[in-house]
Amino acid sequence: MTTLSAKQRLVVAIAVLASFVTFLDGTVVNVALPAISRELGGGISTQQWVVDAYLITLSALILLAGSLSDAFGRVAVMRAGLIAFGVASVAVAAAPDPLVLIIARAGQGAAGALLVPSSLALITATMRGPLQARAIGVWTAFTTAAQLVGPLLGGLFVDFLSWRLVFLINVLPIAVTLFLLWRLPDAAHKRTTRVDWTSGILCAVGLGAVVFALIEQPNWGWSAPAIWVPGVGGAVLLLIFLVRQRTATHPLLPLGLFQLRNFAWGNAATLFIYAALSLNGFVISVYLQQGAGLTATAAGLASLPITLMMIVLSSKAGTWAAKHGPRILMTIGPLLMAIGAALLITVDHDFNYWWQVLPSMIVLGLGLALTVAPLTAAVLGAVEEEHGGIASAINNAISRVAGLLVVAMLSTIVGGRLDLAGFHSAAWFTAALMAAGGVISWIGIRTPRTETVTPTEPTGPTTPIPG
Repeated sequence: MTTLSAKQRLVVAIAVLASFVTFLDGTVVNVALPAISRELGGGISTQQWVVDAYLITLSALILLAGSLSDAFGRVAVMRAGLIAFGVASVAVAAAPDPLVLIIARAGQGAAGALLVPSSLALITATMRGPLQARAIGVWTAFTTAAQLVGPLLGGLFVDFLSWRLVFLINVLPIAVTLFLLWRLPDAAHKRTTRVDWTSGILCAVGLGAVVFALIEQPNWGWSAPAIWVPGVGGAVLLLIFLVRQRTATHPLLPLGLFQLRNFAWGNAATLFIYAALSLNGFVISVYLQQGAGLTATAAGLASLPITLMMIVLSSKAGTWAAKHGPRILMTIGPLLMAIGAALLITVDHDFNYWWQVLPSMIVLGLGLALTVAPLTAAVLGAVEEEHGGIASAINNAISRVAGLLVVAMLSTIVGGRLDLAGFHSAAWFTAALMAAGGVISWIGIRTPRTETVTPTEPTGPTTPIPG
């Protein structure tokens, strides 16, 4: 079996650490939300904004960041993102009130947008085929583990230290990654892509306005001008953004990529699966503390079985996908996760973790481990190396937008309160989203033959790309 070279192992280590920072910070906050609310004030709306401020800038700027990665080089963009993320993390930890905290969280998201596309693009630029699938499997195991171990680390910090220190956990991985990047300087980078800043602004403002309307509408109502004006205006800006991508000389979102079957259907599956994962992570972390009365540490430990399953099986799932194709794993995995989410309806007022939550975590972990690496490999394996940054950015943007929108809709999903009835509603909603992801994968995903593409940079309407 072909093994990774020394340079390839270094690349995987850098990719894992750089992504670890953003994934860890995106989830570690969930268990800190009740403590933040107690100290700084605010109810469910403030909790939503603490999560979504990060996701808004991460989602809105990740396409722009993918274009920057292709234009200026992966290492340079990653280095800038790491430094900015460290500065924003210190600002979050020192925030004196909710407004400053939310602004600093938005800064973290903007910096994080520079990291994820560049990290995966490093892998796709260094290896292809089965070796790439294995590397993505390793990347998936550790970065997804970061998402899942985040609540545990956050819980320990909240219970024994301070919620503020939760946001400084990433200082060490940032320092280590910067050191490793020093050992991997950018090769001479030929700039072939120009950055469409106008499209970036349209996407960022449009998405932010829509999310504002979704989060605040339970407080104001859809008839209030403060809600429907940004809601409609944001939707119009997003529509203009999509129209511009068909005519821009250097589009942020090359629509021709979606003519590739696995790329298009894989991103459709991503939308549903990651919406479910974001909803599930938010609801479990908050409800187990505020509803079931667990400590922050205990709430974080609740998801530990998922972490263990991911670490053990993700790399193997990447290898299986390379050997047998991604379709079957991308179907079975989400359907298993749907079953796991549905098991959470057994949670009752007489709470018992071992019988009501643990079975769900085991099934969710198995399904997630079977899904993520094949999904990532199927999507990114469909494009040529030089466009790996934008392909990774598109897939990550879709996953973040999915989480962003579902958290923004939380009040509607749970009926305004995250009590036991709201928790059950969220469990059913999560299960439905997961099942939809599995069905989409079965319908759309195929075992690739030579499905690669070099997207054109159209001066007019996007032309079909053979695949």
